[in-house]
This record gives sequence, C-alpha cells and structure tokens, in this order.
Amino acid sequence: MVGEVAMVFRAVYPAATKFKYIAQTISKIVDEIPFIATPDGLFVKSLSSDKTTMIILQIPVTAFEEYQCDEDKVTFIVNADEFSRISKRGTRNDLVELELEKENRRLRLGFIDKKTGVTRTFYLELREGVVEDLGEPNVELPIIARMLTDTFKNALRDAKIVDEEVEIVAEGEEKLIIRSITPQREYHNIMERDKALISFRSSVDKARARYSLELLEATLKATTAAEALTLEFGEGLPLKLTFDLPGGSTLTYWIAPRTG
Repeated sequence: MVGEVAMVFRAVYPAATKFKYIAQTISKIVDEIPFIATPDGLFVKSLSSDKTTMIILQIPVTAFEEYQCDEDKVTFIVNADEFSRISKRGTRNDLVELELEKENRRLRLGFIDKKTGVTRTFYLELREGVVEDLGEPNVELPIIARMLTDTFKNALRDAKIVDEEVEIVAEGEEKLIIRSITPQREYHNIMERDKALISFRSSVDKARARYSLELLEATLKATTAAEALTLEFGEGLPLKLTFDLPGGSTLTYWIAPRTG
C-alpha cells in the first residue's frame, strides 16, 4: 500500500507512570539510550560518559500487553533527555506504545488513554551510532542484601546530610551498615536480617567499600517504580543494585567504588 511504513518493532507497555520513572532514571545516567529489541523483550545496556556507572534495563516480552519484533535483533538509539521529557507526559490512565519506523529513522512514542481510547503521539528522531554489546563486570560480589526501596532511599537521603560519600559495611552474616562520617558529623544506619533487610547473605566475615552519593542518588527515581531491590558488593568492589520492576522487569546499576 502506498505510504505504508514498514514496522519491525512495536510494543505496548501497560503503565505509563511506571514507564516514565524508568525513562527518567536512565536519562540521569546516559545522554543517549541504546535500545535492543529481540523476540524475548526490550533491553538497554549502557555506560555513563565517565565510565563510573553501567545501567542495564531488561523488560521481558511478558511485561508488555502487546509485543512484536520481526527480526532476531533490532537496535536503535534515541536522545535520553527527549525520551524522558516525552515519557513524563504519560498519565496513570495511559498505555505506552512504542513503534520503530526504520525507514523514516524515527521512534513513535504514543500514549493511549485506557478509558477513552484517545491516542497522543510523539516522534523522536533516531541518533546515528552503533549499539555496543557491553559485558557486565566480571567480578564475584560476596555480600547480597535484599531490602525495600524506601529503606534504601531513606538511608541515602539521611547520609547526604553528613557528606557526599557513603560507606557500606557488612559485618558477619546478619548486619549491613550504611554510614557517612566526617570530622564534625556522623550518620549510621544499621540494618539486620529479618528486620530492615528482607534477606542477607555474606561469604566473608567483613567487607566495606565507599561510593559517591551523587552516583547513588541517580538511582533513586527507580525507587518509585520498584518496591524492592537487591544490593551486592564486596571489599573495595563495585556496587550492584538491582531494582525489581513490574512484570518481571529489572533495572540494574553497577557503580564504581571510590578509592584512595
């Protein structure tokens, strides 16, 4: 048919409010979002420009109300700020529709009102570039703690009152401490298994590592879309944060430790 645009990827996500928080979180880390669509779902894996943070988004096909990917692998890149600004226009009544117009080199981002069926449509021009197949850090993290996202968010906000750096400490098999210390002030948040922590596992007696609060704060938008997270780290090792999103999706951060 004349004027018909070939479509290789289309997906409908059920919750615009959750989607916008995901978009906002990613845009705090990267300037461009490299999407990878496969028959299994939609993925993002990218590094911040200073290489201190890696972000990994995984949305399985089961998390979408509708999903179509006609190729084994479809990649496209969009501007992160533009994507985030448009995503903010979604409301609690909206579905999110993503459709790649490969020939026109643009992404169609629409909001469909669940009650009225009215659709609002935006178009984002695709960016030039190659979507790299990045590998996650090959490191074993001996401490794994699971907690509610509010517990994590409140600990970071408390720590910022004291300093711009936070130290995470594991003691034995029961206790995780988030603390911030300066010569004038101190903050200690002591979390124990079956209390503040949903679960806790450690294969070492003790470990500690320091991280930038600025980098950690960039993850906080994800706490709005997720109820729980898994925190993993080790002595002087990167921090891995995995947020559980609706529909079996996950948003993972790798954050470099501070040294010296």
